[in-house]
Amino acid sequence: MKHHNWNAIPEEQMNALVGRKVIHGEKITVARLRLAKGAIVPLHSHVNEQISMLESGRMRFVIAGDEKILGAGESLQIPPHAPHMVEALEDSVAVDLFSPIREDWIRGDDAYLRGGS
Repeated sequence: MKHHNWNAIPEEQMNALVGRKVIHGEKITVARLRLAKGAIVPLHSHVNEQISMLESGRMRFVIAGDEKILGAGESLQIPPHAPHMVEALEDSVAVDLFSPIREDWIRGDDAYLRGGS
């Protein structure tokens, strides 16, 4: 068993408007993202299934061409390989679950999160 405390995990500043904390397990990655109003996660896709849970704020998701606005307490399931983007409509905090683990993040192949807003 491993114990994790979000308050003790350093936040990685991905760009001026997005910060990320990550826990990698054997078969799952959990990320806690802080997105300032106006932050954009550009269109991308990955092999991982993703569940995004919004703790606070409002975010606009576009997944495979379909748009959905999420508020605090709502979740969204994104299938593997589905092209998607996200816009923070308010200051927001989201917890994302990925399976399998985000090998691309471990390798540092996450440039789409590091540029822009």
